[in-house]
Amino acid sequence: MTTEQPQQPQQPQRPQQAQQSSQPQLAETPGYVWSAVADAPSREIFPGIRLRPLWRGDDGANAQVLEMDPHSHWEGIDVHEPGPEEVFVVSGVFNDGHRDYPAGTFIHAPAGSSHVPRTTTGCTLFVFYPQG
Repeated sequence: MTTEQPQQPQQPQRPQQAQQSSQPQLAETPGYVWSAVADAPSREIFPGIRLRPLWRGDDGANAQVLEMDPHSHWEGIDVHEPGPEEVFVVSGVFNDGHRDYPAGTFIHAPAGSSHVPRTTTGCTLFVFYPQG
């Protein structure tokens, strides 16, 4: 008859020291920026439509928030030149002149495309122009 010895509980292992990285912390990296929408200057571009610039890159790329009051619309046609426009509907319902896009929708409009932005409910959009 053999008897098994009860196993001794293992001692917890100490975590290894994190290796010092030669990489700077993200917030210390040149070009790392942040912006709060509430602090971004607001400029009315059409009645009931306000633009809040968040960031502009050296190459012309830029990010902004567009706030549209209920029943507001773009005056004229918005043509996407020189590059594409990327839109995320943060709140409300956005209409491009053809269909409604509710909050949570992402839209990629290729270079050369166009639309007439409007809304009946009001909306807030995050807009990114990767090529300016």
